[in-house]
Amino acid sequence: MLRRVFLLMFAVLLLAAPAAAQDKFIVVASTTSTQDSGLFGYLLPLFKMKTGIDVRVVAQGTGQALDTGRRGDADVVFVHAKSAEEKFLAEGFGVKRHPVMYNDFVLIGPQNDPAGVKGKDIVAALRTIKQKAAPFISRGDRSGTHIAELKLWQDAGIDIGKEKGPWYKEIGQGMGAALNTASAAEAYVLADRGTWLSFKNRGVLAIVVEGDKRLFNQYGVMLVNPAEHPNVKADLGQQFIDWLVSPDGQKAIAGYKINGQQLFYPNADDPYA
Repeated sequence: MLRRVFLLMFAVLLLAAPAAAQDKFIVVASTTSTQDSGLFGYLLPLFKMKTGIDVRVVAQGTGQALDTGRRGDADVVFVHAKSAEEKFLAEGFGVKRHPVMYNDFVLIGPQNDPAGVKGKDIVAALRTIKQKAAPFISRGDRSGTHIAELKLWQDAGIDIGKEKGPWYKEIGQGMGAALNTASAAEAYVLADRGTWLSFKNRGVLAIVVEGDKRLFNQYGVMLVNPAEHPNVKADLGQQFIDWLVSPDGQKAIAGYKINGQQLFYPNADDPYA
């Protein structure tokens, strides 16, 4: 009788062990740029090796990723639009914002630069693109890149909502799709440098504007507030955040390169980022 009980308990433990291991995962709502650039493909195996925690990424535009967090459908959000992140916190949906890394945006266009915008001044470039009605592809998806693009049009003194014409096309898709569309149409497009460096289907496209301080692109990470959504795996999610901002995580971010070029620059220790 005792032997039977022991065997039954052993069988239950064997069945429970894989289930427990399977439950050791978090959902991270993040941007298409962290996915499309290959950064997650590089980072997440390192994190899992250290902690045993699997990370399932929902790659969306920043606005959509924050909405996923608002619904409690993610444990962590990892995005790049500081004003939108601060609003998320103010609404009580996030616990604390941690700066993680930065790179920059670049204006991509045909190598022969038909609008003649090549240089370092993004505002002047956008004014010229609008004036010449040169084809421009916008993500139009409330992503961090889209939010940055709209702010740059505003900086250029252009109300793009009222002044856009047939030359300005919103696609409502991610960075990879926007670059593919621009490649096919030989159009201009704002992109994050990380996705551009990992993008294969360049066609005649090249960087035409870079180096303007207004093109700075900061990324932040936040735990979704378990007080709002009790299903949030706060402990596991916080482990992921702690690793990202730790010396090990920051070193891993700095070590991700494509063809010898670093895509992201860690700055978790910058209190103003």
